[in-house]
Amino acid sequence: MNAPIIDPLQGDFPEVIEEYLEHGLMKCISFNRRGTLLAAGCSDGSCIIWDFETRGIAKELRDKDCVAPITSVCWSKYGHHILVSAADKLLTLWDVVKGEKIARTSLKQTSLQARLHPGSSTPSLCLACPLSSAPVIVDLTTGSTTVLPVSLNETGTGSAPSSRNKFADGSAPYTPTAACFNKYGDLVYVGNSKGEILIIDHKNVQVRGVVPISGAAVIKNIVFSRNGQYLLTNSNDRTIRIYENLLPLKNGLKALDESNNTQDELCGIEKLKAVGTKCLSLFREFQDSITRVHWKAPCFSGDGEWVVGGSAAKGEHKIYIWDRVGHLVKILEGPKEALIDLAWHPVHPIVVSVSLTGLAYIWAKDYTENWSAFAPDFKELEENEEYVEREDEFDLMPETEKVKESDVNEDDEVDIVTVEKDSTFSDSDVSQEEICFLPAIPFPDTPEHQDKCVESSSKLVDSNHSGSPLSVDAGQNGQAINHASSPIEVENSAAEDTGGTRIKRRRKPSEKVLELQAEKVKKPSKKIKPSGKSSKIKSKSVVEKGTSICVSADDVSEEYN
Repeated sequence: MNAPIIDPLQGDFPEVIEEYLEHGLMKCISFNRRGTLLAAGCSDGSCIIWDFETRGIAKELRDKDCVAPITSVCWSKYGHHILVSAADKLLTLWDVVKGEKIARTSLKQTSLQARLHPGSSTPSLCLACPLSSAPVIVDLTTGSTTVLPVSLNETGTGSAPSSRNKFADGSAPYTPTAACFNKYGDLVYVGNSKGEILIIDHKNVQVRGVVPISGAAVIKNIVFSRNGQYLLTNSNDRTIRIYENLLPLKNGLKALDESNNTQDELCGIEKLKAVGTKCLSLFREFQDSITRVHWKAPCFSGDGEWVVGGSAAKGEHKIYIWDRVGHLVKILEGPKEALIDLAWHPVHPIVVSVSLTGLAYIWAKDYTENWSAFAPDFKELEENEEYVEREDEFDLMPETEKVKESDVNEDDEVDIVTVEKDSTFSDSDVSQEEICFLPAIPFPDTPEHQDKCVESSSKLVDSNHSGSPLSVDAGQNGQAINHASSPIEVENSAAEDTGGTRIKRRRKPSEKVLELQAEKVKKPSKKIKPSGKSSKIKSKSVVEKGTSICVSADDVSEEYN
């Protein structure tokens, strides 16, 4: 079906690459709450914070003890802290403004993803998803960890699955398990390898509900929309599923307790599944039925109206955008580089994608000029049209014109202090100061660079010492020529400037040149006059078969001397 027929207004979603960011080898990205700052984790263990308005680097968080690649970055609710997970099993909490480490914890396994608790302005808890173990709740202040259940046993309580095949240390093998907090952090949603969504009370470490997925495929990603009303899962069956959250956004755990009390007649797994049906409801499924591509880093738009997912195929940089109804509205095709991460801007229709080469591409909407917006009766013309005005079209007739009376009372006071609440950030605490921008810190130029600049400028002055307009113009164009030099030297210098080497063929001198050289040997040298004035010297050129051979001034002066 045609996208213009589905959505005539062609909604607010990105269309073209507007710009790209380059600094080191970036691996993962994350926007802050307002979308004014973009954090990027690099392969050298550093975390770069970009000012997204100016596209400049505002801060660089670097620890000399950590040189392993960064696997994930996460902002705190009000932007004061950043949680960074690295491939060396370390979790580090940074103070953004001071650029200092607040806490550091080492896990038993490398964490593929780490998320701070969203309900606290000064978070101390985080949810980590290790590579080959169950998700854990980590207390960053004490370093203690709590392992979350990833499956159910026959009694219906959450526990780790038993396995015959074990590692050398006796631990059970796991596939990477996806997990995320809900909007206010009182519940954790875990997607396991059996194709189940577990709703867990992380404080009591207890499974409160189960939602089975059709096909029972491994869940690779699980993420909530910004408003907390929808849950997205990405399964190994190449399908993205959207679930509607039936629990209230606040006090979801309390509502879950009430649902458990009404299911006393059931027990075990059946009771958990009955509770799960009251928590999540399948809303839509997205897949590419033709290419059957796997999806990478799917997420919602800032307002939750769009769903975006990157192709996990090697050698292509494709981003698919669907509306929430389920229609595919756009396929963004980038360079021939694999996509490893992407993020949608919280406010604007902008997507940032990270390629395997470490570049971050900024996708934005392709805006077209609409001059009819300046006046309601303005009409755009595709080509010039001849217009004949009426005789009385521009005549002033005050007696027939009626001035409309304004309904606005001019005596009313205008409130310029109260700030209207933005629905996008409806859960903001006014008393909490939020960090939106970071002060720019200029870096001084290195002395070596300054010396090079001075040396290059002195060379430019020397080349333009003659002061003629021709030499000045040539110096500005980088082609200053010393007129006293021979053509061979000029051509050699030009070859050096262009970075190449040019070999000139030697020509046989003409008979006139040979005669001049013979006279030069016969004639005695003349003394210079006491006045110090030298005789006038004219450079002679001999034309032979259309080829000009210039005799240097030094040779001619020696000849007349």
